[in-house]
Amino acid sequence: MHPSLEYALIGCIAAAGSYLLTPAARRIAIWWGAVAKPRDRDVHAVATPRLGGLALFAGFAMAIFVAHKLPTLGATFGNWDIDWVLVSGAMICALGVLDDKYELDSITKLAGQVAATGVMVTKGGVQMTAVYLPIGHAGTVSLGRDIGIPVTILLTVLTINALNFIDGLDGLAAGVTAIGALAFFIYAYYLVSHNYIDVANTPTLLTAALAGACIGFLPHNFSPARIFMGDSGSMLVGLVLSAAATTATTSADPQSFGRLLGSLPLLLPFLPIAVLAIPFVDLLLAIVRRIRRGQSPFAPDKEHLHHRMLEIGHTHRRAVLLLYFWSALLAFGGVALSLMRGPWLVISVLSALAAIGLLMSAIPRLRRGRGRHAAGRHAAPPVPEPVPDPVGTGRP
Repeated sequence: MHPSLEYALIGCIAAAGSYLLTPAARRIAIWWGAVAKPRDRDVHAVATPRLGGLALFAGFAMAIFVAHKLPTLGATFGNWDIDWVLVSGAMICALGVLDDKYELDSITKLAGQVAATGVMVTKGGVQMTAVYLPIGHAGTVSLGRDIGIPVTILLTVLTINALNFIDGLDGLAAGVTAIGALAFFIYAYYLVSHNYIDVANTPTLLTAALAGACIGFLPHNFSPARIFMGDSGSMLVGLVLSAAATTATTSADPQSFGRLLGSLPLLLPFLPIAVLAIPFVDLLLAIVRRIRRGQSPFAPDKEHLHHRMLEIGHTHRRAVLLLYFWSALLAFGGVALSLMRGPWLVISVLSALAAIGLLMSAIPRLRRGRGRHAAGRHAAPPVPEPVPDPVGTGRP
């Protein structure tokens, strides 16, 4: 079987597992009482079960298990880092399950995120060992374990919370993650096809399984959602996507890239910042906004990007689809700029698509403006008030 077919099989298994097991996760959530009741900052109006992360993790785990049994992937991915990603994924999913039920405080969640990430980083060796700095003659900077471990944990926790922050509209987090994972998969598979197997084999498998799990979950989660992925799901997908990026530098010598794509393969660990630009921008704006108010960075509010889309006048589904559009534009646009030789053509196409996206995003405001203008133009002229009769003649 060709490796591309094996990757397709992995994605299909993850999608099928997630899709088929989501109804079971929904029934467990209802039985256990892990249900999201409407709050002031929430968009949904009815109580909705959580624990969608259980189905996501099950589909992802099934795909990884099958990958070890396939002829090509089994030989290529016979390393331990993927298994430790699975262990850490189980830990952070369990933490999310507790939060979906008991709504843990932010400090407890942060500690659990660091602990789960730490297992993957220290035990599995999933850590950034070197960073390429395209500034002057800096070149590749070796981090070592003392710096590489905390930096990897920090970046992973940031990715986890970025995905957690945008999980506010039906299908938003699952769709954005699927888009980011697919873009990352294309980039990593391109490197694999050019014989950089040591660099991109693990990211390719992880993103194929992650994209499949999110796609399988999405029919149950798209508006109107029958189940939410909850923190058990949003933290899981953030951890896996960050692990996919980090493993790109785990076992490769950065000096071995030669001239393939210049220095771009060395920037692979930072690709999630491009493919998940929307969540990271939302995370940054939320932190700045809350610190300026003297609040905790984890304090909830209704000023996320998806809330602003609804305030503009978009419907729930349209807001989600527009955020899909912007995520895909940034994710696949970044990959296209990395892989194609004609950057100006890519930039021209992306600019045209961005202009279309801006127009679609502004349609509600344009309609309101035209409505007010038309109402003012067709309004009846004001009726003059009668002038009082100062001398009592009865005539104005």
